[in-house]
Amino acid sequence: MLVCALLGVACSRGGEQPPSGGPQPVPVAVAVAARKSVPLQIRAIGNVLPSETVTVRSRVGGILAKVHFREGQDVTENQVLMTLETGPLEAALRQAQAQLARSRAQLQNAQRDAARYAELARQGFVAQQEYDRLRTAADALVATVQADQAVVENARLQLSYATIRAPMSGRTGALLVHEGDLIKANDTALVVINRLRPVDVAFALPERELPEVRRYRDQGSLAVEVLTPQGGPPLGRGELTFIDNRVDPTTGTIQLKATFANADRTLWPGQYVNVVLTLAVEPAATVVPTAAVQQGQQGSYVFVVKPDETVEWRKIRVARQVGSESVIAEGVVPGETVVTDGQLRLAPGVRVEARAAPAMEGDHASAEPPTAGGGPPGAGGAAPGDSAAGPGSGRPTAPAAGTAPGASAPAPGAPTDSTAGAGALPAAPAAPGSAPAPPPPTAGANSGASAPAPGRAPSVATTPPAPGVPGAGTGGR
Repeated sequence: MLVCALLGVACSRGGEQPPSGGPQPVPVAVAVAARKSVPLQIRAIGNVLPSETVTVRSRVGGILAKVHFREGQDVTENQVLMTLETGPLEAALRQAQAQLARSRAQLQNAQRDAARYAELARQGFVAQQEYDRLRTAADALVATVQADQAVVENARLQLSYATIRAPMSGRTGALLVHEGDLIKANDTALVVINRLRPVDVAFALPERELPEVRRYRDQGSLAVEVLTPQGGPPLGRGELTFIDNRVDPTTGTIQLKATFANADRTLWPGQYVNVVLTLAVEPAATVVPTAAVQQGQQGSYVFVVKPDETVEWRKIRVARQVGSESVIAEGVVPGETVVTDGQLRLAPGVRVEARAAPAMEGDHASAEPPTAGGGPPGAGGAAPGDSAAGPGSGRPTAPAAGTAPGASAPAPGAPTDSTAGAGALPAAPAAPGSAPAPPPPTAGANSGASAPAPGRAPSVATTPPAPGVPGAGTGGR
C-alpha cells in the first residue's frame, strides 16, 4: 500500500503544470564598455626621505652650557644652536699666544746677533763658523715663530667650535642632549636636522619592470604621484630622479627615487605613501568596471548582454587595472554591455533585466500565505474561503462518521470494500481546524465520491486508508 501511495504522489506531481509565462528574467546591474585615454602606470609603496639630513656633533669636548633653539624649530644655515663652556679653550688660546710672543722675542735677539757677527766675520775678527751658527739659530727661530702662530690659530679655531652652528637650513628634531651634559668631541649626537623642501620618495620595483622604466625614461621625464594608504587626492606630484645602478639580488628589486617640491610640507620624512609612476598614456583603451571581471578555471571572463537581453559568457584578457576600472586587451569591444552585479545567478543564454540598483528581486520568490493546515491549497489544507462545504457547493464534503480523516464520504448506496482487514494502518489525523482533502481516485472507489474543486490539484493521501474507506484492500491497487 505504501508503494501505491508513492506512485500516486508521483503521478500527481507529474500532472502539475509549470507556471505560466516561463522563467523570469534575472535582475542584474550592467555597464557599457568605453574607449578612453588610460595612463600606463606602475604602483608601489614608498617611503619619504629628506633631501638632506645632518646629525649635528661637536668638534670639541666640554660641558654643554646653553641650547639656543627649541625642538622641532626651523633653523637657517649658520644659526647658533648650542654653546659649550669656553674656559679651558680660552686658556689654551692664551697659552699659545704667550708662546708665540716668546718665540718672536728670541727671533729678534738672534737676528741682531747674526747681524753683528756678520760684520766681524767680514773683518776677520771672528771665525766664519761662529757666524754660521748664529745665522742658523736665527733662521730656526723664524720657523719656531711660524709654528707658534699655527698653534694660536688652532686654539682660536677650537674656541670657535665651542659655539655650535647649524650646518644647513632645515627642521630640527628631538634634542638628544641637555644643558650640563658632558659632550665628547666628534662622538656625541646633539640633534638631527632634515631638509623638508624638497623631499625624496624612495620605492622599489620588481626587476621585470626595469626595462620599461628605462625605455620610457630615455624618452623624457617620468611623472610620479604619491597618495596616502587611505586614498584620496594626491599628496604631491614630482619627477623620477634616480635609478639605482644595481638590482638587489636578495629581493630582485631595483631602488628608485622621485623628488617633490613639497612647498606646503605635506610629505614628511619617514611617512609611507602609495607611489604611482606614470610611464605613458594609452589614448584609446577599452575599459570596463573591475566589478564586471570574474575569475574562473579558464581565466578572466565577463557576461555580455546581447541585444535579445540574454547573456553570453565571454573570455577576456585583462591588461591592467587602473583604479576601479580594468583595461581589456581582448574579448570586449567598446559599446558592449557587461554585467557588473548578479553574476552568480547567470549562465549562458539566461535572460536578464538590467536594473540600476544591484538588488536581486528574483531572490525573493512570491508564495501564497500558508493555510491553517500548514500547507498550500489542495495539499491537505483549506483554500482561503473554504471554511464550509456542503452538497452542491462544488467543494469536498466533510467525512462521514466512522470514516478516516482525509477520505471522502461515499455516496448513498455506494458499496464499501469490506476486504480491508483489521491489520490496516490507521490514517494520519488531519490538522485541527482544516478541512480534509479528498482522496485520490482508485479502482475500488465508488463514482459517487466527491471530487476536488475545479482548478485545484487533487490531494494525495500519503498513508493507507483506514478500514471501511473506499479504495482499501485489493480493489485499490
